[in-house]
Amino acid sequence: MAQMKCPVCGSQRFYVKDPEDQYNTCVFDLKNGEIELAAEESESDPLEVGEETETFCNRCAWHDKFKILKQVR
Repeated sequence: MAQMKCPVCGSQRFYVKDPEDQYNTCVFDLKNGEIELAAEESESDPLEVGEETETFCNRCAWHDKFKILKQVR
């Protein structure tokens, strides 16, 4: 599987926001096409990331649906 990365800056670190609390976020890396929670997230209850989840790059201003990352080559 191709590496999933930000189409703008190439970062593999992203975050999602809780739809009920926009200040609650979950940070994760994409490694080998799999979500790997950041160390600080593994202790808490992580947010669910689905195909339609709005996903934000942790390095630049890019954001879109998670499924878009699967299309980046």
